[in-house]
Amino acid sequence: MRSLFPVCRSITGNGVRQTLDVLSAHIPLERREVPTGTRVYDWTVPKEWNIRDAYVRRPGGPRLIDFRASNLHVLNYSVPVERTVSLAELKEHLFTLPEHPDWVPYKTSYYSETWGFCISESTLRSFEEGDYEVRIDSTLSNGHLTYGECFLPGESADEVLISTHVCHPSLANDNLSGICTATLLARQLARKKRRYSYRFLFVPGIIGSITWLSFNIGTVSRIRHGMVLAGVGDGGPFTYKKSRRGDTEIDRLVPHVLASRNRPYSVRDFSPYGYDERQYCSPGFDLPVGGLSRTPYAEYPQYHTSADNLGFVTEETLAESYSVIAEICETLEANRTYRNLNPMGEPQLGRRGLYDGFGPGQLAMLWVLSLTDGHATLLDISVRSGLAFPSVRDAAAVLVRAGLLAPA
Repeated sequence: MRSLFPVCRSITGNGVRQTLDVLSAHIPLERREVPTGTRVYDWTVPKEWNIRDAYVRRPGGPRLIDFRASNLHVLNYSVPVERTVSLAELKEHLFTLPEHPDWVPYKTSYYSETWGFCISESTLRSFEEGDYEVRIDSTLSNGHLTYGECFLPGESADEVLISTHVCHPSLANDNLSGICTATLLARQLARKKRRYSYRFLFVPGIIGSITWLSFNIGTVSRIRHGMVLAGVGDGGPFTYKKSRRGDTEIDRLVPHVLASRNRPYSVRDFSPYGYDERQYCSPGFDLPVGGLSRTPYAEYPQYHTSADNLGFVTEETLAESYSVIAEICETLEANRTYRNLNPMGEPQLGRRGLYDGFGPGQLAMLWVLSLTDGHATLLDISVRSGLAFPSVRDAAAVLVRAGLLAPA
């Protein structure tokens, strides 16, 4: 996260490529380049934007607004400009946060060719009447949209999709937290035996996910579960946003995992506002993809400001978020449906060495034997019995080894 924080990312450009280069040192990542002008459903891949420098100063004086100090100072996707303007004209291109006078806002102009600067309100108050030199050394020209894809094949062709957006510049929670936790998860899963195949997408928001969907219509049918990761580095409670369907396995499983942690959390119904889950869940795809965050987008004051910095997130919250995400994947891997091979009455556990005097393990085995009718999943059994999923999973494993259960 520290190495990626200074990089000026956007929906296109070298900042995304530089970010993917860093991630490629940790996971097997394929880079995709889609040319400007490519039609992707109702959208068109835009021109590529890159920036080298930008500033505002009094003629011949020191820089008063400096891109080198923070890439948030430039309106993201600003067209090149080099001119002298009055204070009144300059103010037409300045963005501040009066309610937080020492913070710099993050603003974009992706689909409107203009220019601007973002500064703190306190800095603006120090500007005096007169002329100002304005320079933005950027390019907006035909190029490519870039995204990264990490595919980890499993025993099954059925896939779990993990998607995170890579278009934001120096914002730690939104969304370096999603980028970094997804990368760590991919690295750890790559070292394990996997039941499912896993597809990790590092895409620019909206246009990136739509572009991926337009080129992967054949892949979409294999996605059985999915999550969009964003804003998992702050200290707020976890928030899960359901898929558009609202009743998929991932929609039932994530709240169950969060509840098992005995920490505050919230579950929200789907809404067509937010991150890329709304693209994956659009009616033409209707994928089982939810969204996981801590404090939801736009509901914390640091959102899209310079206050979303490396001091806003902590190693502890990132570690907890990673642990939750990893547990969700582990639960997906283990959540199978079994068939009781001895359904005519309760099997005699004692002669198989499975009787322990009705302790917790015994109770879990009885619940599993009672409900493994070829339809109920282990998650269903955990919910109905009130037993923790790991207890149910472990009981099922014991019963399989004893020849009393088989996959349905």
